[in-house]
Amino acid sequence: MRVQSLTLAAAGIALLAPTTLSAAVPQAREEGVVRREGTVLAADLLAKVRDCVPVSGGRYRTDAGQPATIPVCGTRQAVFWTADMDIDCDGQPGPLCNGRTDPLFSDTTAFQQSDGRYLSAERLPYIVVPDDSGIWNHRDHGIRGGSVAAVVHQGRVQYAVVGDVGPYDIIGEASYATAEALGIRADPRGGGTASGVTYIVFKNTQVTPIENHAAAVTLGERLAKEFVRTG
Repeated sequence: MRVQSLTLAAAGIALLAPTTLSAAVPQAREEGVVRREGTVLAADLLAKVRDCVPVSGGRYRTDAGQPATIPVCGTRQAVFWTADMDIDCDGQPGPLCNGRTDPLFSDTTAFQQSDGRYLSAERLPYIVVPDDSGIWNHRDHGIRGGSVAAVVHQGRVQYAVVGDVGPYDIIGEASYATAEALGIRADPRGGGTASGVTYIVFKNTQVTPIENHAAAVTLGERLAKEFVRTG
């Protein structure tokens, strides 16, 4: 999250999804080459979110001081939005994400791993959802910690989980690992991208444990195929 003073509420509600997902999956990066995870094409996912039926009561800013132009849209299976990507480097400190590399670094995330530690932004692909407000309450749409997302940017698809909560009026943020896997500059000081990132979050899903990225890819690929087929 990019606002240090934000108070986060941890979510402890069980979600509806398979709890045994352990298939081997290819890594998003191999020898510096960015690869698409799974077999679902970015173009097919984007075709299913071309039309927006707003489910938010208002619109979000991409950054503080910017106009509020981004609605959250929805279908029976998912919610989605297209925005920028700011870099979340919060959670467990490491060589890439710490108080020296990120002036807004926080050693906590809204959700925690199975061992009680906070998430690692530099290792785990996760996205950030806005805190609940009159604009939109993500929990009302079956979105909570560990929900599975497909993040699409410039022909690439990266599966991730909901891992943190950000300011109530700003949208468009993901972990260092998410940005890096999508080929987006991941530097928390000036990285990210100003536009063109689509976040598709599947309703009533959960990766258990939240830090199991292989499980996120397995479940995300199955849900993405269903989404492309049925919308």
